Amino acid sequence: MVTEFLLSGFSLLKDTRLYLFIVIFIIYTVTITCNIFIIIIVKTERRLHKPMYFFIGGLSFLEIWFPSVTIPRLLWSLKTRKDSISPVGCMMQFCFHFSLGASEIFLLTAMAYDRYVAICNPLHYFMIMSPKICILLMVGSLVGGFSAEVVPCLQISSLSFCGGNQIDHYYCDFASLLKLSCSETSSIETLFFCLCLFVILGCFFLIIISYLCIIRTTMRLPTVSGRKKAFSTFASHMIVVLLFYGTSMFMFVRPSPGGLLHVNKILSVIPSVVTPLLNPIIYTLRNHEVIEAIKKTTMKMNVFRIQVVRDRVL
Repeated sequence: MVTEFLLSGFSLLKDTRLYLFIVIFIIYTVTITCNIFIIIIVKTERRLHKPMYFFIGGLSFLEIWFPSVTIPRLLWSLKTRKDSISPVGCMMQFCFHFSLGASEIFLLTAMAYDRYVAICNPLHYFMIMSPKICILLMVGSLVGGFSAEVVPCLQISSLSFCGGNQIDHYYCDFASLLKLSCSETSSIETLFFCLCLFVILGCFFLIIISYLCIIRTTMRLPTVSGRKKAFSTFASHMIVVLLFYGTSMFMFVRPSPGGLLHVNKILSVIPSVVTPLLNPIIYTLRNHEVIEAIKKTTMKMNVFRIQVVRDRVL
């Protein structure tokens, strides 16, 4: 029986592994820092105490934990060339990675609904998107994401691994684990495929409906400035959805990965590394209120730092 798995990750030369380690480490550090900073400004700035920014803060919270499930282990492997991981650690990594990914899918759907209410029903926006409803949508996204992965996680953990133990990935991926198992996996593969269809395509369908309603309402606005302002409120969300859903659909919404496991490994870098970095950048660069809040928070931090230095000198 297999007592440990070997994550082959990226088969690179020593110098190339070092360069990749530096690049990924910088991206990961910037990602965590930016998302923590967004959570802080959403929490502290009164002007950002609105439903949209509440969901942006929740997305930043997920974007801290989602890459943290896989990237630190990848960095450790690139630095030490130690590729082994225990079966328990592998199963936990699989469960948390896909549960957090599903939670993000549900949260993006909730954010699309928020934009739909804001544009299509602005007079009742704050009544519909009350703090209680926002919290319920946030908690529901987390509960839904983790609940959706309970059965696949239990089934994967019950598989027998008695042959090879080398996973051609930098984390414990579903398809790679099935390929190594010596148990019957057709039922698990079918269940996981149906689950991905329901979660990914179901949520994507709801988001598309929200977009169509938003576009229809926006095109009816009498002024060009009004249409431009309405489009700008959901353009950032649309960019994030396209980045996240594009790779997710290619990786999971097909009956069998076939010979595309290596392609999956490369594409998985986008939702695990690239998207968590781009999300805070997209939402800040396209939002004047967030930019102003960042400037205000930065000024407060500079004043506090000057005061601390002054106190030390005195």
